[in-house]
Amino acid sequence: MSDLDIQIPTAFDPFADANAEDSGAGIKEYVHIRIQQRNGRKSLTTVQGLKKQFSYNKILKDLKKEFCCNGTVVQDPELGQVIQLQGDQRKNVSTFLVQAGIVKKDNIKIHGF
Repeated sequence: MSDLDIQIPTAFDPFADANAEDSGAGIKEYVHIRIQQRNGRKSLTTVQGLKKQFSYNKILKDLKKEFCCNGTVVQDPELGQVIQLQGDQRKNVSTFLVQAGIVKKDNIKIHGF
């Protein structure tokens, strides 16, 4: 019996490397464009997840001028800076961000009805 190498089975987690925090593979930075219903027909569009290297105020200024709407930059403790625009501007904002070269099209997620 001394010739046999007996291995005792240990707990094996096949997803351990996928759940590791330090593995940067597969992690994408998405820009989330959401809509919130205010009251009646009024709505609010929020843009969250832009990189910190961009000037939020300059992007907001261009968005307001392009789409003829009002907006503001809100500082959220959990999400960071969030751009808010009046009205349903989801498609407009996504095409603007892609054409300006700020975000790639596959890194944008549009939420809402």
